[in-house]
Parts: sequence; structure tokens; C-alpha cells
Amino acid sequence: MRAKTEEQIAAEEAWYETEKVWLVHKDGFSLASQLKSEELSLPEGKVRVKLDHDGAILDVDEDDVEKANAPSCDRLEDLASLVYLNESSVLHTLRQRYGASLLHTYAGPSLLVLSPRGAPAVYSEKVMHMFKGCRREDMAPHIYAVAQTAYRAMLMSRQDQSIILLGSSGSGKTTSCQHLVQYLATITGTSGNKVFSVEKWQALYTLLEAFGNSPTIMNGNATRFSQILSLDFDQAGQVASASIQTMLLEKLRVARRPASEATFNVFYYLLACGDGTLRTELHLNHLAENNVFGIMPLAKPEEKQKAAQQFSKLQTAMKVLGISPDEQKACWLILAAIYHLGAAGATKEAAEAGRKQFARHEWAQKAAYLLGCSLEELSSAIFKHQHKGGTLQRSTSFRQGPEESSLGDGPKMSALECLEGMASGLYSELFTLLISLVNRALKSSQHSLCSMMIVDTPGFQNPEQGGSARGASFEELCHNYAQDRLQRLFHERTFVQELERYKEENIELAFDDIEPAADDSVAAVDQASHQSLVRSLARTDEARGLLWLLEEEALVPGATEDTLLERLFSYYGPQEGDKKGQSPLLRSSKPHHFLLGHSHGTNWVEYNVTGWLSYTKQNPATQNAPRLLQDSQKKIISNLFLGRAGSATVLSGSIAGLEGGSQLALRRATSMRKTFTTGMAAVKKKSLCIQIKLQVDALIDTIKRSKMHFVHCFLPVAEGWAGEPRSASSRRVSSSSELDLPPGDPCEAGLLQLDVPLLRAQLRGSRLLDAMRMYRQGYPDHMVFSEFRRRFDVLAPHLTKKHGRNYIVVDEKRAVEELLESLDLEKSSCCMGLSRVFFRAGTLARLEEQRDEQTSRHLTLFQAACRGYLARQHFKKRKIQDLAIRCVQKNIKKNKGVKDWPWWKLFTTVRPLIEVQLSEEQIRNKDEEIQQLRSKLEKVEKERNELRLNSDRLETRISELTSELTDERNTGESASQLLDAETAERLRAEKEMKELQTQYDALKKQMEVMEMEVMEARLIRAAEINGEVDDDDAGGEWRLKYERAVREVDFTKKRLQQELEDKLEVEQQSKRQLERRLGDLQADSDESQRALQQLKKKCQRLTAELQDTKLHLEGQQVRNHELEKKQRRFDSELSQAHEEAQREKLQREKLQREKDMLLAEAFSLKQQLEEKDMDIAGFTQKVVSLEAELQDISSQESKDEASLAKVKKQLRDLEAKVKDQEEELDEQAGTIQMLEQAKLRLEMEMERVRQTHSKEMESRDEEVEEARQSCQKKLKQMEVQLEEEYEDKQKALREKRELESKLAALSDQVSQRDFESEKRLRKDLKRTKALLADAQIMLDHLKNNAPSKREIAQLKNQLEESEFTCAAAVKARKAMEVEIEDLHLQIDDIVKAKTALEEQLSRLQREKNEIQNRLEEDQEDMNELMKKHKAAVAQASRDLAQMSDLQAQLEEANKEKQDLQEKLQALQSQVEFLEQSMVDKSLVSRQEAKIRELETRLEFERTQVKRLESLASRLKENMEKLTEERDQRAAAENREKEQNKRLQRQLRDTKEEMGELARKEAEASRKKHELEMDLESLEAANQSLQADLKLAFKRIGDLQAAIEDEMESDENEDLINSLQDMVTKYQKRKNKLEGDSDVDSELEDRVDGVKSWLSKNKGPSKAASDDGSLKSSSPTSHWKPLPPDRSDDEHDPVDGTSRPRYSHNCLSDSDTEAKLAETNA
Repeated sequence: MRAKTEEQIAAEEAWYETEKVWLVHKDGFSLASQLKSEELSLPEGKVRVKLDHDGAILDVDEDDVEKANAPSCDRLEDLASLVYLNESSVLHTLRQRYGASLLHTYAGPSLLVLSPRGAPAVYSEKVMHMFKGCRREDMAPHIYAVAQTAYRAMLMSRQDQSIILLGSSGSGKTTSCQHLVQYLATITGTSGNKVFSVEKWQALYTLLEAFGNSPTIMNGNATRFSQILSLDFDQAGQVASASIQTMLLEKLRVARRPASEATFNVFYYLLACGDGTLRTELHLNHLAENNVFGIMPLAKPEEKQKAAQQFSKLQTAMKVLGISPDEQKACWLILAAIYHLGAAGATKEAAEAGRKQFARHEWAQKAAYLLGCSLEELSSAIFKHQHKGGTLQRSTSFRQGPEESSLGDGPKMSALECLEGMASGLYSELFTLLISLVNRALKSSQHSLCSMMIVDTPGFQNPEQGGSARGASFEELCHNYAQDRLQRLFHERTFVQELERYKEENIELAFDDIEPAADDSVAAVDQASHQSLVRSLARTDEARGLLWLLEEEALVPGATEDTLLERLFSYYGPQEGDKKGQSPLLRSSKPHHFLLGHSHGTNWVEYNVTGWLSYTKQNPATQNAPRLLQDSQKKIISNLFLGRAGSATVLSGSIAGLEGGSQLALRRATSMRKTFTTGMAAVKKKSLCIQIKLQVDALIDTIKRSKMHFVHCFLPVAEGWAGEPRSASSRRVSSSSELDLPPGDPCEAGLLQLDVPLLRAQLRGSRLLDAMRMYRQGYPDHMVFSEFRRRFDVLAPHLTKKHGRNYIVVDEKRAVEELLESLDLEKSSCCMGLSRVFFRAGTLARLEEQRDEQTSRHLTLFQAACRGYLARQHFKKRKIQDLAIRCVQKNIKKNKGVKDWPWWKLFTTVRPLIEVQLSEEQIRNKDEEIQQLRSKLEKVEKERNELRLNSDRLETRISELTSELTDERNTGESASQLLDAETAERLRAEKEMKELQTQYDALKKQMEVMEMEVMEARLIRAAEINGEVDDDDAGGEWRLKYERAVREVDFTKKRLQQELEDKLEVEQQSKRQLERRLGDLQADSDESQRALQQLKKKCQRLTAELQDTKLHLEGQQVRNHELEKKQRRFDSELSQAHEEAQREKLQREKLQREKDMLLAEAFSLKQQLEEKDMDIAGFTQKVVSLEAELQDISSQESKDEASLAKVKKQLRDLEAKVKDQEEELDEQAGTIQMLEQAKLRLEMEMERVRQTHSKEMESRDEEVEEARQSCQKKLKQMEVQLEEEYEDKQKALREKRELESKLAALSDQVSQRDFESEKRLRKDLKRTKALLADAQIMLDHLKNNAPSKREIAQLKNQLEESEFTCAAAVKARKAMEVEIEDLHLQIDDIVKAKTALEEQLSRLQREKNEIQNRLEEDQEDMNELMKKHKAAVAQASRDLAQMSDLQAQLEEANKEKQDLQEKLQALQSQVEFLEQSMVDKSLVSRQEAKIRELETRLEFERTQVKRLESLASRLKENMEKLTEERDQRAAAENREKEQNKRLQRQLRDTKEEMGELARKEAEASRKKHELEMDLESLEAANQSLQADLKLAFKRIGDLQAAIEDEMESDENEDLINSLQDMVTKYQKRKNKLEGDSDVDSELEDRVDGVKSWLSKNKGPSKAASDDGSLKSSSPTSHWKPLPPDRSDDEHDPVDGTSRPRYSHNCLSDSDTEAKLAETNA
């Protein structure tokens, strides 16, 4: 990326400051400047802009304004890189690029191609090689870039790829497809036998263009079929084989087509053929004047000449594809026969008495001749087929369609329709045959690894865009439906799958501005019913698509196009309440027409349904066409079609080219067959309408199994075939503004113009803007964690060195996070998922580029190493060659020496003769072996070929059988589904029948009831008539009843009618109010809906602008991050450069110093040289004197010869000894050097071991000290805790003892008190009984005198109080006994817990003592170990000192050795001198003594070396012992740590148990406190009871006195009644308390006595009744209070809430005090 100049930066700043915007209007968009709204008073939603081209100022809506990009973005290669991504900016960029002949533009992951006019030069072979081997980021947008990207992805991932071309008809899809294939065939090459060369693909497209293309109003050479071209690649990336599958062929175009359109090109080529022989053979010399198929020769001479050239080119192409002349001839015969059938024509229905036959038999005879059959056979195959066809159709199974099995004698068709069916059937068979022949030429038996599919389908067809007023045909609907399905596939791939992947990986991204796509147009065509398998003529209310409706309407008698449209609009038409644009269907003003919105409602096509129902019916003539060709008398035709009769190359006459040329082709064919043989397809695959859906399903399923690449082809200008542009008013392009503005801004001078509204509609229909927004905002690139780590860990060498090259990671996510941190990426450029890592657009490409750079550097180093190795090997080879040359030279020299030797001549003459004899025999043997092997090879080759043919045949047979088996299986499944559906339908009908029967029975019963009522009414009427005859009384009575009933009925009717009228009036008023309110709410809703839509649009626009700004900010952050990285790298390089400069400076200074030293040395050497010269002069003088002496000595030579010989002998002996000593010295020096090295290594190892050991010992000391301190702390804590626990235990024991003593005292006291109180109560009871006996005697005595009522009431109250108090005391006693038992149980539990705690405490004490003992032992061991360690360290230091001494001694020995060597050299020089001169024996003896001295020193050195070796071994043993002791100590420390942990756990458990015991003790103390409180309350109650008892005794005495005083009164009757009431109450209370008290027989006897006394004083009748009431009671026991829920609202006196209900008439002060005491208790 080039850096911007200051002028460019200033221009961009000025551009952004002016706030340039695009003003959108109906003809395009214009550039304007938005004025600031701060100074303006504009209404809400309005902005003011100033147009740039004329300066006009306008107030426009906010929605009509879009932000503009800077001029630098005018020709961006990727639209997703725009700063502001909106429609106008995209269209402006496309217009600028198209004007500059830049036809291709990236749109995120897709490519956008504008159809060129003419043949631009951007598709040459030179351009192809520019894209070869490049990555997508390095390539400019081009169709070759898409091919290269897909090819590279296929090689890297080994996954199938597919390239899908989308767009309107005439937008250049087929041309782009050809360029794709051309690039792949040219760049990748083919393996072996040129399976798919450039010549073959050119021949392939020539053939397909001739047989599959035709001129239309939208395109001069439009493709009329869909195709999948598959290229299979091997492991080397070369094309191994190829195949093509075709579908959706417009076979009816041969005979019928829209007006002003032509048939297939091949007919015009054939009619313009220049080969006279072929024309004669085809009977084309004389052409017919008219043709019912509309196949007429071209009129213009230049067109004829061009067609003749194209026919020659077609013949050459067929030859290149391996189509033989006979096969070509068969094709021409069938084409000519179709032409002659059109010339023959057919009669109308009214003519010839309704007979169907040819109109011109001579032309029919020519057609029959060309097809190889008779005229009668041809006529019967076309016209006379009803009964046969009906028989065939009736004999079919479930595999036939419903229309085939339901119609008995076949559909009634006209003769022309039968003829058209035969022509279309013949052309379909011919086209399928050609596809099979093409696949035969492209297939190969080579192994293929993966494939690349190129999908080309006819584009969107809209006759209105071509300037035609007609409605679109059924074939155009099929092609538009296929394009819609491909658009939906693009939406699923771009939006749905990406969003699902983000959701699966927990990546949160907000895509609120992206609206979901509506597939209403697809559903309106192919939506299936859930009951589609049920063969029924009933029309259900379930929505179904047009194809299904066509099939159903074809079955219904009397069905028309009007009923079809009504059903279609009832399902998908606009409903009430729907807004405009919500429905995919619209009604047309023309009859039998409707509008369908394709491309998300941006391309509305008007269809004409006239004749569609007849198209859906099977034409028997079409089915007879294959049989006619197979039964042909011409062998060249019958052989071709008989060979294909049993092959599975066509699926139901729909998909052609399913031959299995390779494994991948077989797999694709199997996938397509599966689409046609599963579920609903197995039943409906013979239906013409459902075949269309199944073909598109097979296409989509095949594509989904690969990685998809989309190419969007757009029409730049709406031009038809003739070249006249249509007006923009005829297009259905929505405009956002109706301003009167010029037609858009003109682009730069000389640039091509675009139709902006048309381009905008295509852009909206493809939803490329949403795709680019998602591409920009999301994370389009993603990789699995393991794959990303393996691929990019080369960029982090430190991680690779840390873990190893092939390291295995447990947590891949963590490893990837570390890798991303080391890569230093911007945080916003990547995101971590659950199993993948996601990247922003372009991030992965930058990583790939860095990886490629790193890999190239590594490869460069590897290449350097390899080249060095090869150079060394080459040098070795040259050395060997040099040695060989020398050997050869030596042999040649030897040969020259012996070549004249006679024996050698004889040997060289005889030897070849012997070898010749041997070689001839060997040659004969070898020839025989070769012949045998050749015969075996031929035999094996022949068998192999046969086996290969057999295997191929068997494979094809297996595939056919497999497909047939699958068909049958799926047919069976479909039949079972049909049976299940019919069974369900029958069950449902039976259920409905039962319901109807029940309704019928109910109605019948109701009818009978009504009849009975009618009969009763008639009887009443008859009674009225006959009432005059009856007597007056009876008739009058019935008449009065009847009249009264009639009046009541009339009154009721009037009342109900009046109420109904009132209610109706009220309801009408409320209805009117609700209608008014509903209207207001509807208006408010519409207004709010409009406001909501406006706000939604504004929100979307603002969100898009915000996202653009956010992405721009992220891009700037990424750029800043990259700049920071570059700055850091520059700073590091700068610092390195500074360091290098400093280092160079130091080196320069060092060199300068060395130079000065060298100069000084040179000067000193010069002086030394002068001195040496002077020495040499002196030596020369000495030499002269020595020469003179030598002459003198030579004169005495004869005298000293014997002594000289002896000296020489001694000299030789000395030399031998010196050599031996030198060798020994060398050996000793080597051993000394080895020992020095060993010593050095030992020293280093000792130092390292010492340091590590010291560090470990220090760490161990610290750990031991910490462990000791922690153990001491824990022991202190444990001691404190144990002391606390012991104190708590002692305290608990003391409290327990106190509690036990208190409880014993309390129990004694309670028992004593209970005994005393019981004794006292018994005495009181006896006294009371005595008083009662006295009272009875007194009552007997006072029988005639009534006592006072007041005294009797007092006596009764006092008696009740006594009873109540006694009962309360007994109840309190029992409660106290129960609580005492509970307290004893709790004390037992506390005693048990106490014993367990004491045991646990003693155990912990023992463990504590054991731990202390163990710690003391460990401490002693540690001290001993420290002592040993210190001793070892001291020994090591001594050893090191000794080793340093030995090292010094070794150095001294080395110095002495050097001195000895110098002396030895001096001795050698002296020996040499002695050889020249006479030396005396004393000198030799001295030398020998010195040599012996040297030998002794050497022996000493050897002993020293041995001693050092033993010392080193001893040190090593010491080190091993130390390491063992260290390991043992570490193990002991680990054991101590584990023991400490275990003790801590036990302490924790002990604490928990102590806490539990403490809680239990607290609970016991609480209960003890409660018991003490209860005891106190019981004591108070006992005291109150005693007081009450005293009071009762006092009251009894008072009663006795009162009774004695009142003996004379006459009120004894009242006394008796009161006593009787008192006894009765006592009896009731005794009955209530009889379950809780014991029976006191003595008290019962007294009560009985009172009863008897009462019975004596009352009368006999009254006594009997009283006695009966008394006898109904049961005996009572002790006196007790009533329970809390008694009926007389008496409360327990212990509760203290309320007092018992007594008579308070005569209560004294003592009574009040007693009651207050009882209440307090």
C-alpha cells in the first residue's frame, strides 16, 4: 500500500469537512453537500442539502440522504472496504470501475461481475499466468481469481469445491463459466492422456452451445438448460477426469416457443450445411415453405455463411470429443427427422372425420425414412397410442404418478400436441445421448481425490425487461424458480450458517440491521402438502405450491386455469389487512395472468398460465420416442440407443449425464438418484411438475456437499437481443424519492454509463449489501484450535522450543491463547469460540503472509545447507575421480611395459574367443527366457484386460442393481407410507362417521321428544274443544289453569322481549362506541406503524453508519497497532545499530592500539635484526677460525678413527634412547592432558554440585525451620486447645455433679412433698367425706325446711373449686414425673458423651506425645545430617584445595616438561654437533645422568596422576553418598508433612466433636434451667393448692354452720335442686376426665349417697327422671381441670391466660387472693 501524499491527505480532510452526501432519487443519485442544521429551523426528519452540479439547495427527507466516501474510494477493489457502505456508494464505485473497463469487483467473499460489451482483453492466456499460484489477497478481482482461490482451497483442504454463478439472463454467466473452465484446464493441466485439454473444453462448449442455446428476447445466445460441470483432480492437483450433468432442458422449445424467439442453434447450423452429400442424404436440398415447429432457414446471406461455419466448427468439435462419423450421422438423421416432422404437420380435429394423421405425408415419409421405420409405425407411435398407453399406465405400480394411474384411456390430445410431443421426445433423447458421449470422452479410470463443480443455470427471465408485452411461460417459471433456490442457498450460506456458527461458539454479535429473508416466492412454487402421498381428489385447505396445484388440477375433471389461479391466490395472494409488498403474488389486469415477485420482491414477473394444465399431462408420444429410436432399422441409430436402454444415465427423463466415469462421478450420481428415490420423490418422480422440484433439489443437494464460491453477474444496461435499450419506466424498481432531478451524476469523461435503477434492483435482490455488512462486522475466517496451532506455531519459535515441535497439548484453547498473545494481534481482530478461533476479514491473510515469509527464510537456510552438502559430495566425487584417473594412468603405463611380451599377446588373443563361445550360449538362453516371459506377459495382460472389462461391467451392473434396489426399496417405503396415510384417512373417516352417528341419535331423540310435546299440545287442544261436553266443575278447573298458564307465558314473552330489546339497544350503542374507538385506534395504529417504519429505517441507517464508523475505527486501531509494532521494531533495530556502531568504534580504537604496538614491535625487531647482523659477523669470524681448527684436526684423522667410531656408536645409542624418551614423554603429556581435562570437568561438576547442594540445603534448612516453627506453633495451639478442653471438661464435670446433686435433692424433695401432699389430701378427703355425711344427715333432718339459696350456691362453688384445684395438682404431678424422666435420659447421654470425649482426649494426648517424640527424633536426625553435611562440605573444600594444589603441581610439571623438551632439543643439537666434532666422554655421561633424572621425574609424575585419580573416585563416592542422604531426608520430610496433615485433620475433627459436646452441654444446661423453673412453678402451685385446701376446709365449716342456721327455713326444695345440679355437673366433669384419672370408690360412694338422698326427697316421677339422668353418668376419679377446648370456655389454670368461669357472687377476699396466686402460677 503506497503512502499518501500531503495533497491527497489534505484533499480527504477537506472532503470530510464538507460532509458530502448522496441524494437518492428515482433516476439514480447525485452528489451534494449537507448543510449544518444548527442554524436552520427544519421540521423533524428533514435535512437541507446543496447539489454540487448546479448549486441548488433542497430540503429532503433523511432517508433520501446517504453518506459519500472520499474520491480515493471510487475504484476500490473490494466493496466491503468502503468507509461508508450504502447503496449509492456501492453503485458509484461500480459505475467508476465499469467506466474504466474494470468489470470485476470483490463484494466481501463473493465476486461481482458486470457483463461486458464486446470481448475485452482481460481474458487472455497471459492474464491467466498472472494469477497462477497466487493467494486471493495478492490478486485483483477477476473471474480467474475465483478459480484460483477455489483451486487453492481444494488443494489445501482436500474438500470438494463449487463455483455458483447467479444473475439475470444475458448477464454473462455462461461466458464466465467458460473462462473458469479455461483457466482450470490451462493452469492445472491434465495427468497422463490429456483427459481435459484446452481443445476438449472448447469443443465441449461448442457442442453445448449448438444443442442447448437459442436466441431469446433477453439474450442473443441464451442457455436453455442447467448444467453441473465437474472436474475431478488427483493428488498432484491435475485434472484426472471430468463429467457433466444437465437438467431442466427446454425440450418443448423444439416445437413450441414464445413469439419472436427462435429454436435451438443446431437446426439453423444444419439447414445452412454446405456439404451436398449430407444434405442429399438428409433430404434437405428442397426445404418446405412452412413448418409447424417454426424451424425455417436463415434469410440473410451473411447469417447463412456464419451458420455454415459454425456447423463445420461443430463437426470438428464432435471429432475432438471422440464422436465417430456414424454417431455424428445418427445425430444429423434425428435432427433432420424432427425438421421433416414439422414440415409434415398434423390435421385438425374437425378434418378427416376426427382422425389424427399427418397433413403432408411426403414429408412424414422422409422423417420415417431418416428414423429407420415405416410411415405406419411412425404414425402409430405419434397418434395411435391411447389404448396401449392406457394399458401401460394401468399396469404401473406406485412408481407412476397419480395422473398416470387415474386416467383410464390416456389424456385426450390434439394431433398437433401429439406431434409436438414426439419432436420434443426425440430431441430430449438426442441431447441425453450427446451428454453421454461427451462424458465418455472426458472420463478416465485414474484415481481422483476431490472435485470442483461449476454450476451454470439460465438466469432470471422477465419478458418485460426485453420489451415484450407477453406473459412469461412455464419454462421461464422453472428457470426463475431455480435461480430463487440458488439465491436462497446463498442466503443460507452467508447469513443462516454464519449466525448458527456464532451461536454454537458463544460469540455475541449484534446484527439488528440485517433483516431475515422471505422465501415466499419459493414456497409459492414448490411448497408441499403433508398429505401429498394420499391419492385423493379432495381439495384440502392446506397451502401448497404452484407445482403441486398443477398436478392436482390435472386430476380434477373440468379444472381450468381460473380455478388454478383462485386456489393459488387463496394460499399466497394478498389477504385483508396485509400491507403492500407482503404477499409474493399479485393479481394482473389480464386474464389468466399473475405477478410473482422474485429476488426478494425486487423482480416482478408476469406469467401467463394458459396451457399449463395440458403441459402437466403426460404425452404418450413423448414416451414412445425412445422405443421408436431403439427399434429403428438403421443400425447406427438403434445401436446407440439400445446400448443406453439398460443404463442408468437418466433419472425419469430429467437429469442426464449420470455415467460413472470415476469414483467421484459415481458418488454424485448416487446422490442425485437418492434425491429421486426417497420419500415423496419415489411416488411423484414420474410427474412432470414434481420432476422440476426434484431436479432443483438434486442440484442443491449436490452443491451443499462442497465448499461454495458465489459469483454474482449483473446486467449493466437493460438491452435486449436487438440492442435497443428499454425505458426505465417499464421496470419495477422502487425509488426512494420523486424529486425532479437530472438522471444522476455523470461519471468521468469517456467512461461507460450504467442503468442505475436496474443495477440497484439487482443489488437489492441479491442482498449483497447485507452480506458485506455481515462480512465486515463478523468473523468470516475461522479455524479449529488444533489446526490453527499446528499451522501457525512456526510464527512463535519460543513456544515450539518450549514444548517441542510435535508437542501434545491437553488444553488446545489455552495453547491457542498463548499463541495469539505471542503473535501480538489486535484484540478486536480475533475472537475465541468454544472449538474455533475466529478472525476479522484480512487477519488470517496477514498471518498466512507472515507464515510464508518465515517458511521462505527457513527454506532458504535449508537450501543453503543442502547446497553445501551437495558441494562437499561433489568435491569427494572429484577426489575419487582424480584417484581413479591416476590408477588408470598407472595401468596404462604398466600395459605399455607388457604389451610387447609374447605371452601377453597370446593371452589377449585366446581370451576373447573363449568369452564369445560362452556369451553366445548365454544369449540363446536369455532369448528363450525373454520369449517365455513375453508370452506370459501377453497372457497376463490379456487376462488383466478381460478382468478389467469384467470388473467395469460388474461395477456398472452393481451400480444399476443398487439403484434399482434403492428404487424398489424406496417404492416399498412410499407404498407403506401411502398405506399408512390411507389407513389414517380411513380411521379418521370412521371416527367422523361415529361422531355423525351419535349426532344423528341425539337429534332423533330430540325429535321424539318434540313429537311427544306436539302430541301433548294436540291433546290439550282437543281437551279444550271437548270441554263443553264435560261437566262444568272439571272443565272450569282445567280451563282456569290453562288460561293462567297462557297469561304467564304471554307475560314472560313480553318481559323477555322487552329485556332483549333493551339489551340489543345497549349492545348497539356499545358497538357504535367500539367501532368509533376501533377506527381511532386503527388510525393511530397506522400512524404509529408508519412512524415505526420510518424510525426503523432511520435506526437501520444510523446503525449501518455506526457500524461503518466502528469498523473504520477498528481499522485505524489495527493500523495504529501495526505502526506501533513497526516503531518498536525500528527502535530495536536502531538500538542494535547504535550498539554495533559503538562496538565498531571500540574495535577501531583497539586496532589503532594494536597498530601502535606493532609499529613499536617492528622498531624493536629492526634493532634486533641489526644486532643479529652483528652477531652473524662475529659468527662468521668464529667459523673461519673453526675451519682452520678442523683442518688441523683432519690432519690427525688417522689417529682418531677408532675413537670416532666408538663415539658414533655411543651417539646412536643415545639417539635411540632419546627417541624412546620422547615417545614416553609424548604419552605422558597426553595422559597428563587427559587428566587435566578430567580434573577440570570434575572441578566444574563439583562446583555445580556444591552450588546446587548448598542451595538445596539452604532451601531444605529454610523448609525444615519453617516446618519446625509451624509444628511448634501447632503444638502450642494444640496444647492451648487441650488445656482449654481439659478446663471445659472439668467445668462440665463440676456442673454435671452439681446438676446431679440438685436433681437428686429435687427428686427427694418432690417425692417427699408429693407423699406429704398426698397424705394431707387424703386426710382432707376423709374430712370432706365426713362433712358430706354430716351434710346428708342434716339434709335428711331438714327434709321439710329449705336452706338458703345463697349458701347452697356458695357451697357448690367451693366444691367445684376444690375439685378443680385437686385435678390441677394431679396433672402437674404427672407432667413433673415425665420431665424428670426426660432429664434422666439427657443426663445419661451427657455421661456417655463425656466418656467418649475423655477417651478421644486421652488418644489425642497420646498422639501428641508420639508426635513430640517423633519431632525430637527428626530433630536429632536433622542435626546429625547437618553435621554430616558440614563435614562433607569441609571435606569437599579440602579436596578442592588439594586439587588446586595438584593443579599447581601439574602446571609446574608441565613447565618442567617444557623445560625438559627444550633441554632435549638442546641435547639433540649438541648430539648433532658431536657428530661433526669430537666430544669427550664426560659430556656424554652428564647427558645420561640428566636422562636418568628425567626418567625418575616421569615416574614421580605417574604416581601423582594415579593418586589424583584415586582422589577423584573417592570424591565421587562421597558425592553419591551425599545425594542418597539428601533423597532420604527429603522422603522423611515428606512423611513428616503427611503426618502433620493427618494430625491437623484429627485436630479439626476433635474441635468439631468438642463443639458438638459444648452444644449438647448448653442444651442440657438450658433444659436444667427450664426444669428448675418448672420446679419453682410447681412449688408455687403446691403452695396455692394448700392455701385453697385450707380455704375449702374453712368454707366447709362455714357451710356446715350455714346449714345448721338454715335448717328451719322452708326452702329445702331449692337446696335439693342445687345439690342435684352440682351432682350433675360433677358427673359431666367426671365423664370428660375419666380417661385421665383413676376411680376413687370412696368418693363415688359419697356421691351415690347424695343421689339417694336426693331421690328420697323428690317425687316419684321426678325422682325417676333424675335417677335416669344420674345413671347416665359414669364414675369419676381424681379432680382435674377441663381441657383447653371445652365448651364452657374454661381455661387451664396453669396457663395463666384466664380464670375458670365460676359464680362470683359471694367471693371473699381470700378467694380473690387464691385466684391471683393461681393465675401467677
